[in-house]
Amino acid sequence: MNLFVFGSSITSSYWNGAATYYRGCYKYLAHMGHRIVFAEPDAYGRQQHRDQGDFSYVESVVYRPATDIDAMLRRAAMADVVIKHSGIGVDDELLEQRVLECLTRSVVIFWDVDAPATIARLHENPGDAFHRAIPRYDAIFTYGGGPEIRNAYLGLGARSYSSIYNGLDPETHFPVPPDAELSCDLAFIGNRLPDREARVNELFLQAAGLAPEKRFLLGGEGWGDKRLPDNVRWIGHVPTADHNRINCSAGMVLNINRASMANCGFSPPTRVFEAAGAGACLLCDEWPGIDSFFEPEKEILVARTAQEIVETLRRHSPQDRHRIGTALRDRALRHHSYARRAETADAAFRDCLRRRQTPVRVAQPAAGVLPGEHV
Repeated sequence: MNLFVFGSSITSSYWNGAATYYRGCYKYLAHMGHRIVFAEPDAYGRQQHRDQGDFSYVESVVYRPATDIDAMLRRAAMADVVIKHSGIGVDDELLEQRVLECLTRSVVIFWDVDAPATIARLHENPGDAFHRAIPRYDAIFTYGGGPEIRNAYLGLGARSYSSIYNGLDPETHFPVPPDAELSCDLAFIGNRLPDREARVNELFLQAAGLAPEKRFLLGGEGWGDKRLPDNVRWIGHVPTADHNRINCSAGMVLNINRASMANCGFSPPTRVFEAAGAGACLLCDEWPGIDSFFEPEKEILVARTAQEIVETLRRHSPQDRHRIGTALRDRALRHHSYARRAETADAAFRDCLRRRQTPVRVAQPAAGVLPGEHV
């Protein structure tokens, strides 16, 4: 199939946490034979901070916001499947409506990479035009969210819903030799965002204050003017090519979900699978559904407070950390690869095409959801 995709960026991770997710999904969809055009706006300095790497599995098209929308939609209208991702950052609400112009020829899908934010936006604004748009899309995809998000979208009239979770690309994230310059007891990588900062304060920075004998490494944009404990070193933006080195150089790697994702759960972020691929010992904040993906204490460590983080750092030996990191990687390779995620997406595309030939049945909210399940 020919796919035309509107997304924030597949070539740059600069202020763009979805980059790794896009790369994993579309790389393995391309391996299945799909031909993909990925259209991304020239915005937020992303084109000036493009990552190194081979992105030849898609045709990358950079367009000027607003100015080039008509031209992009003309190209999109020739595709078999048109995908509008959430969170592009410019022209989002315009594109939410205008991609539906492609319905005369194409399957049109809204693929949400921050579903809790979208659902909150709709609940706060009953007059939002996206309420009327949702039932017109052939399907809604999300990168996570579990039963709460699934039932919310189906309750809003979605014809079909699929969870396409984050995953592991073993060709991108894998063990490498540790780098002494990046050695630390605990590493956290994440941009400074409003609904993340309070949790970083509460968990990562407070833990650093409680364990002055430990070394903490902070990566990501926006932390330059943040007052940090003396044992925390900030290293700025971390290109995706450097993630393996950091993950393999830290005693443990910390994941902190943004508040909305933690509350909904069932949304393991990109960082979880990057750490898994590197065989790192992952210490994760608690959220609903984590045990649907990895087994706590055996494959992943879970902490609810800064004190628990410190206790975990002090309790586990290097041998413990190696054992847990190896088990995490093995589980991710078996059950959570992007090859598997692409198979789920491909099946959902084909379901949409079949429904075009048969009367539409509106899916009803269901009680639960498993990784990769779709209606």
